[in-house]
Amino acid sequence: MMKLAKKCIWAASAMVCTAVLLSGCSSKTAEKTGAGEAVTIRLDQFSGSGASEGALKEMIAKFNEQYPDIKVELQSFGYDDYFTQLQSKIVGGSAADVFELNFENFVAYASEDVLLDIGALMGDTSGFNQTALEAFQYEGKQFGIPNSFSNVVLVYNKDLFDKAGAAYPTDDWTWTEMLEAAKKIRSLSGDTYGLYRPVSFHEFYKGVKQNGGSLLSEDGGKFTVNLPQNVETLDIMSGWVTDSNVMPSDAQMGGMGDWDLFKSGRLGMIITGIWAFSDFTDNCDFAWDVAVEPGNTAKATHFFSNAYVVNKETANPEAAAALAAFLAGSKEAAQIRVDSSWELPPVIYQDVLDSYLKVTPPENREAVFKSLDYLVTPPVVKQQSEMQEIITKHLNNAISGNVTAKDALDECQAELEQKIKLD
Repeated sequence: MMKLAKKCIWAASAMVCTAVLLSGCSSKTAEKTGAGEAVTIRLDQFSGSGASEGALKEMIAKFNEQYPDIKVELQSFGYDDYFTQLQSKIVGGSAADVFELNFENFVAYASEDVLLDIGALMGDTSGFNQTALEAFQYEGKQFGIPNSFSNVVLVYNKDLFDKAGAAYPTDDWTWTEMLEAAKKIRSLSGDTYGLYRPVSFHEFYKGVKQNGGSLLSEDGGKFTVNLPQNVETLDIMSGWVTDSNVMPSDAQMGGMGDWDLFKSGRLGMIITGIWAFSDFTDNCDFAWDVAVEPGNTAKATHFFSNAYVVNKETANPEAAAALAAFLAGSKEAAQIRVDSSWELPPVIYQDVLDSYLKVTPPENREAVFKSLDYLVTPPVVKQQSEMQEIITKHLNNAISGNVTAKDALDECQAELEQKIKLD
């Protein structure tokens, strides 16, 4: 488990890291721009849109206190529109100096030689969460600076657990204990459910890792979707709907979202991201808390991350890197991110960490950091969207009862081998 002492080491490293990183960029920027010569850096991003845009603008204001000669032009886009516009800009040669990429799309852009290798501009990187940092490396080069990361935990309704006479989740729980509690809660009423965990691409991948399986071979050269462990995983997950019905079917959901079902007080447990905390705090009129997510033969939890990348064609690489580094790794930006409940900063500072842990609910925020020991990343290929669509289609076939889990994954394996090229 991650201990606070370990976090303190990260914090000390982070402060050194950011000081070296930012001072290095500052001197290079001064050399590039000349005394008093202003440059303009365009920043396109999607994660800081809506309610989070105010926090991002606050970060930029802090950046300008240290870099008054770098003007930042911010453009924010909704996630659904962002990548369509980004592709058009790159093709047209009008992409921003700095733009945001998520982990799932990073490889597609890094492999097309449109990103600047910023490894030499970053200085000491030991203070970054290494999983987040390594996620944005391609062919041994650092093409992105992670600006945030988040994971997934088990969120539970304490009131429903009390009514059902079920013990609260612990770090030692497996799928067995989770199912036992879910059945007790399901028995409370016809419209109360014990668990919600969608059988989606990401949840299935994570479930596979929690059961000793994989979707790709270790060398990434072939698909392993129909391994026996994976078939067992799909059998168990689909059984939560079709056998015990501790998890509602789409028909039983009646168009309601999973968060809405939890907030209505009719769902005992939901496996979801830590970005739900602020919504649940505002909209749940019952006691709730979190725990490390249970696994079967092993523990695993999602790793989600976004990064700032620098356009290879930027006219001001040092200034662009300085902006990306500050927004991603500075203490000022980290504190703003935590205060706004906008995921976690990828660089850990002890006092920032302490302020995060003090915010309640949930009481057990320490579970967020314990979960970092179990981060896993899904397979990422150039044909990412097509791969995910194929796997999702066959998962849905199994959930609907049209085919067995084994047949669904055998058919999925064959289609992936036919349509997806693995380099």
